Amino acid sequence: MTQVETKPQIENFEPTILVFACNWCSYAGADLAGVSRLKYPSNVRIVRVMCSGRVDPAFVMKAFLKGADGVMVAGCHPGDCHYLEGNLRAKERIDKMVEAMQVLGFKVERFRLEWISASEGKRFAQIMTEFTEKIRSLGPLKP
Repeated sequence: MTQVETKPQIENFEPTILVFACNWCSYAGADLAGVSRLKYPSNVRIVRVMCSGRVDPAFVMKAFLKGADGVMVAGCHPGDCHYLEGNLRAKERIDKMVEAMQVLGFKVERFRLEWISASEGKRFAQIMTEFTEKIRSLGPLKP
């Protein structure tokens, strides 16, 4: 009896999403989503950082190498950074990292940079849901 090779069940794929969230805005937005009992996928793992400007692009790349299917950096809106210009520094670093990701052959859709304030719990939940669906549609990351 011969076995027929089957396609992997992508529709059953549940991605691992890692979010680096700024303590002062995005993490507080995630907290607001939680206390407001807003639903977003349980695939999301949040890493609290003091500022999005402190997220080294190497952290993002290491997350992918360690098995994350999607990575997001979430910080304060420009002009609202607790550390004045940390989020603008994050934007500069992330732009360079995205260029490197393209050179290395990564789909840049697997990464996202978002500005989410402490009062945007509903927006946090919506963005996490959208991003998880996007990563689910891309399928598992094959390093």
